[in-house]
Amino acid sequence: MIGFLKGRLFSKQPPHLVVDVNGVGYELEAPMSTFYGLPGTGEAVALFTHLVVREDAHILFAFGTDGERRLFRALIKISGVGPKIALGILSGSSVEDFLRTIEAEDSAALTRIPGIGRKTAERIVIEMRDGAKKLAAGQTGAESAPAFAGAATAQSEAFGALSALGYKPPEAMRLLKAVDEPGLSTTELIRRALKAAAKSR
Repeated sequence: MIGFLKGRLFSKQPPHLVVDVNGVGYELEAPMSTFYGLPGTGEAVALFTHLVVREDAHILFAFGTDGERRLFRALIKISGVGPKIALGILSGSSVEDFLRTIEAEDSAALTRIPGIGRKTAERIVIEMRDGAKKLAAGQTGAESAPAFAGAATAQSEAFGALSALGYKPPEAMRLLKAVDEPGLSTTELIRRALKAAAKSR
């Protein structure tokens, strides 16, 4: 198992990124909570990782904090919750906000995330209830969102990220049009779109 990677950020296009570790490029998928804290391309980066082995692929997931990774690992153990839904949860809220949702037993809030229906949301609340305090104990705080992406590709990259998180193309376009302003980075566009999606449901 690969526990972490330390190298230079070669490329990033949510939810995918490549880290150059001594000349070897590792392809990873990461939640938006991790993207918000990434440095610029070419700069040093250290990420926690989790390897998912499937019959057709080995996928390496990256996380900015160990708390994100622990939550991801807890979520994918739940029936009906795969890596894609787990990434969607981490992209739509911080670990702290998610744990507060579990403590409040607010399953309705979870149904705002693409791919999560009422039954799955209720299952997540029930199965995460006991582990929420353990996860909360190791938290180091929320990530900030530095702006790095070029404005020319920000819209298309944000659209690709929302699509990868499970939003249908018309919905992704609607969300992006509602929050777009000149000069916004990809990460800020996605952050605003996810906030708008949470409020509109």
